[in-house]
Amino acid sequence: MMKILIDTHIFLWICRNEPRLPDKAIAFVENIDRNRFYLSDVSAWEAAIKYGQGRLHLPEAPERFFPDRVRRAGYTHLPIDLTHVTNVHGLPPIHRDPFDRLLVSQAKLEDMTLLSEDAVFDQYDVDTIRLRDIS
Repeated sequence: MMKILIDTHIFLWICRNEPRLPDKAIAFVENIDRNRFYLSDVSAWEAAIKYGQGRLHLPEAPERFFPDRVRRAGYTHLPIDLTHVTNVHGLPPIHRDPFDRLLVSQAKLEDMTLLSEDAVFDQYDVDTIRLRDIS
């Protein structure tokens, strides 16, 4: 069973039934018997900031949206741990996005694979899955 950490945009696409998600990807993220899926506090934090700035529309406030959608999907909530935060310093300076860097730290420390369409993760020493990789 693979442990998969879902990037923020992928989680939002899942919740919105985004047309960019191929049928195989939908089947993959819905198969909670075969893999264990996680959504990090990092994603909820990032989305809450964008929501507060008016840059992200959600059908309800983030404090209701995220717990409800994680539960509905059958995913596991991944809290931010002090170890996750303090190990960010050891990542190469590929880019400065603190949310992405914390996701990389969590994935590495928790032995998870990142599910993302963001190509920047390919530059880190972390396992990643892109939608095109799902078959």
